[in-house]
Amino acid sequence: MKAMILAAGRGERMRPLTDRCPKPLLSAGGKPLIVHHIERLRAAGIQELVINTAWLGEQFPAALGDGRAFGVNIQYSHEGTALETAGGIRRALPLLGEGDFLLVNGDVYCDCDFEAVAAAKAPSLLLVDNPPQHPGGDFGLVGGLVANEPRQYTYAGIAKLDSRLFVALPEGHGALGPLLRRWADEGRLGGLYHGGYWQDVGTPERLEALDAFLKERR
Repeated sequence: MKAMILAAGRGERMRPLTDRCPKPLLSAGGKPLIVHHIERLRAAGIQELVINTAWLGEQFPAALGDGRAFGVNIQYSHEGTALETAGGIRRALPLLGEGDFLLVNGDVYCDCDFEAVAAAKAPSLLLVDNPPQHPGGDFGLVGGLVANEPRQYTYAGIAKLDSRLFVALPEGHGALGPLLRRWADEGRLGGLYHGGYWQDVGTPERLEALDAFLKERR
């Protein structure tokens, strides 16, 4: 199975840190955010990775190369101007190939078991408790399926999806959220709950919190 790490965003709320460094390459616990993902994916036996880039995209190959230094193989989907999530996935389909893949937001940290996510029998979202910055949540979990109500959980930015869900989308198609909501209404999304550590690294303060957590655990 392949994994796609989303790394194309501008990271406006992280400025000025992201003026010269793309958000997934910012460091926490002594290494870039994206390297934490790469290492955890490799530990789960996932060695074929696709990374989409846009803002300061040339820094990713410079920092990560082809992945051999990390025990993986990395291919890049360079977008130029950043597409939204679904559009980025649609653009990367030739690299992802047919079938299941893991999707990981490059600007989150999660100590989940990627192997368990990969083992889900159907397209599935990883859900976590609603954090203080997002108390309204995203989805519910009813009988093992993701539901649009009640919204007692937040989408962790980690999912197992099927490339065939994106084949019919037009080139450049935008956001992933509306698609997830539609698939939830259709009963097509499983849900996995993670009660461990998760951080959406959306602000300098949350990056500092993650850095402190990782240093303490180390």
